[in-house]
Formats: sequence, C-alpha cells, structure tokens
Amino acid sequence: MLTDVAEIEKTVRSRSADAFAGIRVIDVDTHLTEPFDLWTSRAPAAWRDRVPQVHDHDGVPTWFLDGRPFGLAQPAACILPDGSKHYGASFMGLRYDDVHRGAHSVAPRLEVMDRSGIYAQIVYPNLLGFGNTKASDYDPDLRMITTTIYNDAMAELQEESGGRLLPMALLPWWDIDATVAEAERAKAMGLRGIITNADPQDAGMPDLGERFWDPLWEACASLSLPVNFHIGGSQTQRTWFGSTPWPSQADDQKLAIGGAMMFFSNARILTNLLFSGVCERFPTVQLVSVESGIGWIPYLLENLDYQIEELAPASVSYLSMKPSEYFRRQMHACFWFEHGDIANTIAQLGDDNVMFETDFPHPTCLYGDTLDRVATALGALPETTRRKILSTNAARLYNIPLDA
Repeated sequence: MLTDVAEIEKTVRSRSADAFAGIRVIDVDTHLTEPFDLWTSRAPAAWRDRVPQVHDHDGVPTWFLDGRPFGLAQPAACILPDGSKHYGASFMGLRYDDVHRGAHSVAPRLEVMDRSGIYAQIVYPNLLGFGNTKASDYDPDLRMITTTIYNDAMAELQEESGGRLLPMALLPWWDIDATVAEAERAKAMGLRGIITNADPQDAGMPDLGERFWDPLWEACASLSLPVNFHIGGSQTQRTWFGSTPWPSQADDQKLAIGGAMMFFSNARILTNLLFSGVCERFPTVQLVSVESGIGWIPYLLENLDYQIEELAPASVSYLSMKPSEYFRRQMHACFWFEHGDIANTIAQLGDDNVMFETDFPHPTCLYGDTLDRVATALGALPETTRRKILSTNAARLYNIPLDA
C-alpha cells in the first residue's frame, strides 16, 4: 500500500493515464468533517447557543447540541496531515488537528482531488447522521434550523469549490410539508440531490412505502433531485459496529465485521422500495444506494424476481414490471473496493446504473493508489462503459457539467 505522497502522484500519472485519458472522474460518495463554526457562524442570535458547537467536556473536545453533549468532536477521517493513511479502529482517537485539512476545508480537498485524478465529488455529512437522524429526540424547531443552516453552508461550499464539491441536502423528514419545501429550497440554491431518513417508522412516522410520502417523491421527480440512501441512514442503522459482531471479537474485528455487514442494510431499503409501488407511481424519480457496493445486487434482483412470482403474485398487481426492471430504470449503486469479476456484475446491472466512489476521508476509503486500483478493476471494459461508470452516469444524475 502506497503512503508517500510523491509515490501516489507518480502512480496515478504512470499507471492510470491510459485507462482514464480524457475522463473527468466523479466520485459519488465522500464526506465532510464539519468545521466547528459551521452552525454558530451562521445562526441567528436567538439560536446561537443551541445549535451544534464544540466545547471542552471533561478535557475532551465535544459537540454540544441544545446545551448538552452530542458526540465527540471526532473527525471520522483517516488521512493524516502528511498525506499518509491511518489504519485500524484507533482512527476513532484522532482529533481535528490530527487529520488532513482536506477533510473539512475546500482548498486542501481540491488539492487532494487534483493529486488523485478526481474532478468532482458528491459530499455527505457526518455529524447529523447520513439520514439526518442523530438529533431525533431534540426539539423539532431546533432540528429545523440546524438542517437549514447546514444546507446553507453546503450551498456556500459548493460555490467556493467552483462546483467541484457537490453536497447533498438534508431534509427535515419529521414534517412532510417542511420536507418538500426544503427540497425545493435546496434546488433553488443549486444543490443537486437530497438525503433522508431511510426508516422514518423508527420515529413513529409512516414508512417510505406509504402514500404519506408521495409529495416528496413527486417533488424530487419534478425537480430532478436524486434521492440518496446512504448506508447507516436511519436510527436503527447508524452505528459502525451494529449488532453483527460477536462479543468475543476484538475492536478492530468488530469494526471490520460491522462495516462489511452495514453495506447489506441497503438491501432491505432497496427491496422495500421496489415492492412499495414508489417506482410505479413516480417513474422518473431516481434512487441511489450509497456506499453499499454492487456485487450483491444481481443476486438480490434475481431473488426478488423469483420470490415475487412465487410468493406474492396476487398482492402486487399494482406493479407492472419486475423488481429488476424497476432497478434498471430508476436505481443506481456505487462501488469502490470491488474488483473481482466486476465486469460481469456491471453487465448484469447495466452500465447506466453503476457509479464510482472513494468514501474519502473515511476509514474504508480508496486513497493513494485510487485510480490505479480502479484501472485494474475496469481496465478491460470498453471505453464507453468506463466513461459512464466513472463520469457520465453521475454527471447526468446530479446535473454536473463536464465541459467547464
């Protein structure tokens, strides 16, 4: 594994040049380590003491929300200031000054992207959760102002980056009218997609298959806003370890097991969406499974096509297509570490439905020899397929101009 920055740059230039010549690579899953002043610098005076902010708590930098501890000020990043990568569960002990400034600042992030051969990145949050669920037991008005300030800051970040960093907007999913209004506002600010709670029923709301949510699907379809479901994007799915590892496993082992199994949590989300009728009622809405990989999806779709005919033929008369057909029309998934026989996986899913990610700067991210590893995975594919997966699929979905 390469760790020296000079070696990284040489590798990217020498071994990936042919495979990616002329392709503006778009990375569809990265994360922002939120700056300490993201909310306090933008909050109205009446809210300034209540919005997320960092204070010392028992000698440890800690995020506070509404005057109470909300979580350690931990950057969830593994890239160190010298450009090397930190490995293992001990990354959770790193603090903001211990990691590369590209985790939280625009200019250093763009420098990393340029060295890595990445043109643009889709950006997801850390602090509030991948579905805006971590503050579920707080005052709804506080959650609303926290959400809108975050989206304001993301619009500013996108502009500062010259349209190369493209954050997805959070939604106030606990209020359907406010959710639709915030999706409309996000679009008006130039943001390119949204993320929401994958399991609102955890908080006593209707699940996403119920007609209650039709105004959201209708808005996202009419606004051409992709709806992104990031792994861990609900109250019951947001821990790194989860309940999968056995108690006897060491911390590093628990993190590896929990991390791997978290990818499959999106199988449940996709399956329920495919059976729910959402894609039937809203044939232009676009749905994305983020940071879940792709190797398991062909099996799932074949399984669902079989099961729906065997076990539920009478109860799904409202569906005019097979689950696999809805997927190919309206769903997308992204890969990063997979390379074994990935050409066959892509052929089964369709090369219009697959995109590329790195998960920068999280612990499982591709980093250093990023494009070299992707060249190994995709190098034998036709140039048109490589271009779709690395660039034009994401450009079309997220409305990213490639001729800037």
